[in-house]
Amino acid sequence: MSRLKVAVVGVGHLGKEHARVYAELLGVELVGVVDINSKQAEKIAKQHNVRYFLNHKDVIDKVEAVSIAVPTRSHYAIAKEFLQHGVHVMIEKPMTGTVPDARELIGISKAKGVVLQAGYIERFNPAIVAIKKLSINPRFIECHRLSPFTFRSADIGVVLDLMIHDIDIILHITGSHVKKFDAVGVNVISDKEDIANVRIQFKNGCVANVTASRVSLMPMRKMRLFSEDSYISIDYQKKDAMIYKKSPELTLKKLNISEMDVSTIADLKGYVFGDLLKIEHIKMDSDYEPLKKELESFVNCVVEHKEPVVSGEEGLKAIEVANDILCEIERNLKLARIPVTEDKI
Repeated sequence: MSRLKVAVVGVGHLGKEHARVYAELLGVELVGVVDINSKQAEKIAKQHNVRYFLNHKDVIDKVEAVSIAVPTRSHYAIAKEFLQHGVHVMIEKPMTGTVPDARELIGISKAKGVVLQAGYIERFNPAIVAIKKLSINPRFIECHRLSPFTFRSADIGVVLDLMIHDIDIILHITGSHVKKFDAVGVNVISDKEDIANVRIQFKNGCVANVTASRVSLMPMRKMRLFSEDSYISIDYQKKDAMIYKKSPELTLKKLNISEMDVSTIADLKGYVFGDLLKIEHIKMDSDYEPLKKELESFVNCVVEHKEPVVSGEEGLKAIEVANDILCEIERNLKLARIPVTEDKI
């Protein structure tokens, strides 16, 4: 059985990991790696005993699928060329910097009948997979995604760099359209927003409060979800989650505390949390690698002609919301008479 021929375009911080995973996957042949930095390209190519190229055009006719992990400003142009040649494409987030570019790539992929997958690795986190299976109806979501300044992704601000991960997950879980939002952002080190906060109200009544920063001293990647019958706490950094789901009996009226045989508040807490709450701890195994799951899924979609877990359309939804947030940040900056730097690519 022939192996799927793939290449990785852009083998920097994240792209080199794509190359490593492809080199390990059964049924896949890593044909080569591409990077404009010849030393980096040669280094990664030697690690996997493959060829290296300095221009993506040189591998278009040699592969059936490709991962694109270059700076965001180059996503659209490079992906367009591969798609037009009938090559299946996996693009790291954000898929593009603008909505029209994303829509065009989706149109080309459909016309050519090839897979276009957006790279949102958190979708393959077992906690997110478990939450989606629960079919909860969240009423409030709170997210914090903070990191020190890495000097990577300098061509975009923190909304398209970090916050977009949480935007995608929130859209995925709520399944609702945005009704309105308020957003603020501040430039600290770069010429684009380095800290941003948005409060999103969805048409189904859910509210999300999302904060992202790339100038924090300590990294943090957490999400909390509240619904009528569940509370979920996710720590992406620690790779675990706690899911608390209440019994239908857990209401003060049904508990009828006055008739319960409890002598102290401690006894009551023990009863409530021991008997009336289902607590599930989800921890990622040490050998579980979301990136590997993501690329395995991409390869399977190509081979089996299936719709990807994160389709181009879903990548587009996240970009649309992110760009609306950027416009709101710009509007508020103008109201405050603070100079604005465009974050469009």
